[in-house]
Amino acid sequence: MILLAPMEGLLDFVLRDILTRVGGIDRCVSEFIRVTGTLLPDRAFTRIVPELDHGGRTPAGVPVRAQLLGSDPVCLAENAAKLAAMGPAGIDLNFGCPAKGVNRHRGGAVLLDEPELIAQIVAAVRRAVPRTMPVSAKMRLGYNDGSRALECALAIAGGGADELAVHARTKSDGYRPPAYWDRIQDIRAAVTIPVVANGEIWNVEDAARCRTQSGCNALMLGRGMVVASGLALALKAPDLSTSADSIRSCDAINSRADDQALSWQVLLPFVAEFWQICGAHIAPHHRSGRLKQWLNFLRRRYPEAQAAYAAVRAINDPALVGRQLFAHCGPAVSRGTLLAA
Repeated sequence: MILLAPMEGLLDFVLRDILTRVGGIDRCVSEFIRVTGTLLPDRAFTRIVPELDHGGRTPAGVPVRAQLLGSDPVCLAENAAKLAAMGPAGIDLNFGCPAKGVNRHRGGAVLLDEPELIAQIVAAVRRAVPRTMPVSAKMRLGYNDGSRALECALAIAGGGADELAVHARTKSDGYRPPAYWDRIQDIRAAVTIPVVANGEIWNVEDAARCRTQSGCNALMLGRGMVVASGLALALKAPDLSTSADSIRSCDAINSRADDQALSWQVLLPFVAEFWQICGAHIAPHHRSGRLKQWLNFLRRRYPEAQAAYAAVRAINDPALVGRQLFAHCGPAVSRGTLLAA
């Protein structure tokens, strides 16, 4: 099982659409929908999760769970009930966001210092939605340290969650390597619900080591999937999807993974499609920034992306960006597709 992680400001519905078209992803979790004391209107949910208007799935047919963030059990439950009626593939609860602004307003990872409140939130949401609606949660190992990780995991499981994803770092760790995958093994041993491992999975070798150290077969990919968009496909290849115990040579894994990764020429039509979707759904003054953001990640994996990024870096006019992108993409995609945005 390969899940696409929720990442505020990065893995929005546009990139979810593209990465699920590339393939290999079994399920997505949306960016968080902030709940702060009111019953949100429908548009607040569909703005973050437009897949709600399409059966809770991306255009490629991959299910999307909608994520809620907040600290008021009653208000979260009321919004969860309304959200459930809109047909997501499930509801996820955010106990992992490290952003200072979110934590300052008592949301995300800061709640990991309050396992009792976490249990109340999960239980309230679980009671508020139909039993057939999956309820999951995502947490980090802790806020300042990991001393209460097991307490929080047990609170989530005890509250009635059906699944738990664990980012193997504390809020204080941020996104600095390493990820402490072995700590997930402790959590997995303590709870009876399925556990998904997340954090610092950039390639097939990382995935194999994560599975070994965490004991989890299910993985959640975030920045690694944005950088190497063929990673999920590589993990799904028949000779790569076995358990880590059966893998003998990480060098051999990396060699085969390179064979499975998308070449730049294969990825280019997806980049063009991304730009076209931005043109249809993203405000003009944000379109160029969204493309630059993805190209900035892609250049870590693709040398060719460096030239494309350099060509558009100083440009904000969408029409000019489209022309420059076409100049660097060449015949791999149609001129009309790139200039449509």
